[in-house]
Amino acid sequence: MTSLGLWVARRTDGLGETDIAVGYARAQAPTMYGLAFVFVFVVETVGVSFMLAPYPVVHLIMLLLDLYTVFLVLGLHAAAVARPHVVGPGGLRVRRSAGLDLWIPLERIASVRYDLRFPSKNKPEDGVLEVAIASQTSITVELAQPVIIVSLLGREAEVHTVRCHADEPRAAVAAIKKLLPINS
Repeated sequence: MTSLGLWVARRTDGLGETDIAVGYARAQAPTMYGLAFVFVFVVETVGVSFMLAPYPVVHLIMLLLDLYTVFLVLGLHAAAVARPHVVGPGGLRVRRSAGLDLWIPLERIASVRYDLRFPSKNKPEDGVLEVAIASQTSITVELAQPVIIVSLLGREAEVHTVRCHADEPRAAVAAIKKLLPINS
């Protein structure tokens, strides 16, 4: 819900003065708004209101739960907008909403390239982190030295390749390459 406040205030989290924000939320917006928000939640809220009209207490409880769900979906999208990937003098920060925040120092980046992929939901490759948005990645970052990623549950994994999505992948790749000591 903090992200919802950031989104309304048009602020981003973790962006310094010299940093470049690399958005990734545009690809998921049609799904979040079109299918989930408009169709499912609004139609369901109106339908349940008519069905539960004779039961005012149950109607109020369901209305509050439906409104909470609508705010939750908006908050999930707001987290993607308010927490973009960040390219800066210190490195690359790859994020997925509020659930993933991976810092990659510039000296660990061997190469970066535009690479549109549609990752499989099956078993991911060992040492590869795929941060897919709308079932796609568009940037591949190969690392000279692996980085450790910690999941929300505390499980650690060593990563040597990071694939993520960006709304403007070619511009993001150019910004990262510009900061690398040896332009890859």
